[in-house]
Amino acid sequence: MSPEQNPSRSFGRRSLLRASGTVAAAGFLAACGGNTGRGGGSTGGKAISQWYHQYGEAGTQQAALRYAKAYGKADVSVQWIPGDYASKLSSGLVSSSGPDVFEFHPDVQMAKSGQIVPLDDIIADVKSDFTESDLAANSVDGKVYGIRMIDDPQFLYYRKSLLEKAGVQPPTTFDELIEASRKLDKGGVKGLYLGLKAGSDILASPLVWATGSELLTADHKVAFDNPATVEGLKKMRELYTSKTLLLGAPTDWFDPSAFIQGLTAMQWCGLWAMPGIQKALGDDFGIIPLPGIGSAGRPVVYNGGWSTYVSAKAKDVDAAKAFVKWLWIEQTKLQEDWCTSYGFHIPPRKSLAAKATKLQSGTAAEAVKLFGTNGHYDDPYWTQAMATISQDMVNNAVVSGKNPESEVAKARTRVEAELKKIA
Repeated sequence: MSPEQNPSRSFGRRSLLRASGTVAAAGFLAACGGNTGRGGGSTGGKAISQWYHQYGEAGTQQAALRYAKAYGKADVSVQWIPGDYASKLSSGLVSSSGPDVFEFHPDVQMAKSGQIVPLDDIIADVKSDFTESDLAANSVDGKVYGIRMIDDPQFLYYRKSLLEKAGVQPPTTFDELIEASRKLDKGGVKGLYLGLKAGSDILASPLVWATGSELLTADHKVAFDNPATVEGLKKMRELYTSKTLLLGAPTDWFDPSAFIQGLTAMQWCGLWAMPGIQKALGDDFGIIPLPGIGSAGRPVVYNGGWSTYVSAKAKDVDAAKAFVKWLWIEQTKLQEDWCTSYGFHIPPRKSLAAKATKLQSGTAAEAVKLFGTNGHYDDPYWTQAMATISQDMVNNAVVSGKNPESEVAKARTRVEAELKKIA
């Protein structure tokens, strides 16, 4: 589903986003949009508070309420949180009025600080049905802390007719992307849209991956401090100074409106937007990964997505875990509904993905294939604080034009300081 409508991070929905780090104690920010799925009175007094960020796709809130109402062992209230979900969740998790069950993104600090509980017992029987990457993204010190709800790959969408008219082939390298953006920038249509921050937020991690580098090593050390990352920043700066990027669009990157309305020939967006794009443009669009940068470069499809967690401060942890098991382990029909009825998302369960008919033909099937070949997942050790640091690095080097070598070195120092906090 599309990101929260006012992402605080590349929390962008879907990168939207991501974990907020060890949540600092702060006054609880009241959750907006609260509602309940049940009338109460038939569950022995058990009550569960479940939080979602505000999805953009029509029907999602109604679906969440319907699922809650169908649960017979507790009264489940659904809080639909608009705006800065990450900050509200951070406050909620240290409050007595916070959620029992909530969706978010992998973050080692939430596990190490004891804010969430392991879910190995409820996932044990179906663990092999989840992809190894989704399990790894939610695992810390060998324990599984989150149940993946949806996988949300992101791509570069392009208008076939506009590329054909300009004599441009879908780019396969970053240099080709820059050249394509130049050739497509004409007649009131910009070449490329990477969001309101020119990609400095949502592409901070994909940019590093596209150079062939990693953010962290397997043993949680800095891996991005190298000439390849510097070259990636230089290429992004070249794209930015080409003046072919759409800036100041009415909506951010996770909303396809700019692309659908013809304001741009290409746009970075998620799989969730594909049904709306198909409805508006028919077959006049295609998708590609973020092209590789440099001799060691590789194409990148970033996987956002959301997982569900149980708060260690839940009123009844066992009851909360039982609800999570019911909804995200046992109710496969509801899981398929959540993934394919309100925008397109890839079900994390291999058995469900295999029979998701809406994803088995056309551009949707191509998206699944590209994701399988080029997908990159969140690392739970890459915290929200580190994500902010990398976004600062990209913004400073690309938008502000500061020295890329210095920005990479500065980011390394700051990330190493964050790593020490979770050692």
